Amino acid sequence: MSYANFRRHKMFEVKNLSIRLNDRFLVENLSFVLSEGDKMALIGEEGNGKSTLLKALLNQLSYGEITGKVTFNGKKVGYLEQSLGEEDLKKQVKAFLFPDEESYFDNCHSFYRYLNTFNLNDAILERSFFTLSGGESVKVRLLKLLLDGCEVLLLDEPTNDLDLISLEWLECFINQTSKPILYVSHDETLLSHTANRILNLEQIRKKTRCRHTLFNGNYELYVSKRLREIEVQTEQAKFEKRKMNQQQEKLNRVMQKVEYQQNTISRKNPHGAKVLKKKMHALKAQEKKLEQQERMEIPDVEEKIFFFFDSVFVPKSKSILHIEWSELKVSNNVLARNIHLCVVGPVHLAIVGRNGVGKSTLLKKIYDNLKDRTDIKVGYMPQNYIEAYSNCSVLSFIFPNGNQEDFTKARQYLGNMHLTQEEMMSEFKKISNGTKVKVFLAKFVLNHCNVLILDEPTRNVSPLSNPVIRSMFSKFKGTIISVSHDRNYLQEVVDEIYELTPEGLVKK
Repeated sequence: MSYANFRRHKMFEVKNLSIRLNDRFLVENLSFVLSEGDKMALIGEEGNGKSTLLKALLNQLSYGEITGKVTFNGKKVGYLEQSLGEEDLKKQVKAFLFPDEESYFDNCHSFYRYLNTFNLNDAILERSFFTLSGGESVKVRLLKLLLDGCEVLLLDEPTNDLDLISLEWLECFINQTSKPILYVSHDETLLSHTANRILNLEQIRKKTRCRHTLFNGNYELYVSKRLREIEVQTEQAKFEKRKMNQQQEKLNRVMQKVEYQQNTISRKNPHGAKVLKKKMHALKAQEKKLEQQERMEIPDVEEKIFFFFDSVFVPKSKSILHIEWSELKVSNNVLARNIHLCVVGPVHLAIVGRNGVGKSTLLKKIYDNLKDRTDIKVGYMPQNYIEAYSNCSVLSFIFPNGNQEDFTKARQYLGNMHLTQEEMMSEFKKISNGTKVKVFLAKFVLNHCNVLILDEPTRNVSPLSNPVIRSMFSKFKGTIISVSHDRNYLQEVVDEIYELTPEGLVKK
């Protein structure tokens, strides 16, 4: 049944909700109603409070100051966190889904009914949670919410770690259920295919003020409307600035003329001097009024990040990589066999495949194979950002052996990418994941990297910033070897796609 074809019941309501951390508001006076059939996408840059908002709605926030009212109208709410706690990871799937025998017998029929819908089989019950792929984990945790009878779903980054097949399944699940869902996602394709309402959280004016936008409609309409409004406001602001500059210039000319007359008027003409003094007083009052006049500012939007790869290229005949490995292993576990890959010139290549097949392992081995080359400059973005950089500062991460001139250059560049001074001076491990991506990009640019090894480069970036980043990658004249499940990235950036299977790499 479609979103518009049934009588929609109000499932929960938020009134004048504000969340304040230290001296900064993440959310201020937020009000909305979620009804049956609503699929509301919660978007915004990393660090803007999306996960915090979900926890606040559930009264699970242990920090900050919260005011306002949240009413669930007696409905049971299910919450899918970004990741499971250590205790749940140790459990078997059966123990996670059914804490005791009674719950198993009560929900056994529903479980087997859902198995086909979730593309699972009952053998999964005997597996430990930590052996599940990203897609399997999300499916089992969603299944738990349905078996528990949850009528409203709050999902925090359900697309993280999902392969393409699991992403398509999640789209179908969101679209087919009538349960209202409030969910966080950076996947633009998923947003375009599923959302019928948008809530965008922003931090503006160098992250000193918050702003939220509610939109009733799909994601593409929201982006289109937002871009039009930004364009109109920008042109209006520029017009007003030109007009005020013209008025100021005209006023300056008149004031200079009067000032000249004051300096040259004869002392024998006190009446004329008095008239000129009165006229200058009026002109200064007019100047003050002009300065105080409200003017429209150019819209402050977070996605207007600025970066580009300057003077970086790889010759077309340049051999970048040639590997022929009989096995791809982690410890003694063989993930795939017969890995053959040849990369020549400024190709943009992506590796896809099911969760757990070994894509990140392969990418790390490729980086290890290339990192000591002196004829190329390699930049590497791992999936786990703090893999090797947990204790350094942001500036030292960009320039490990940098001097004051290097750090000044880095600060200027990071400012163009909307990082605050506080973020620039932080330890790398303490900034948000989305901000880490921007720091990686700055590192690649400022170190003139011409070969990029990227593991899910768009996964933690706001859907509004992602088009800018994809555009820059598509214009990159060097070599890109990446892993990605971002369908827009695969379409707009990538020239060649390989699927990693247990039997090897297969060109698609």
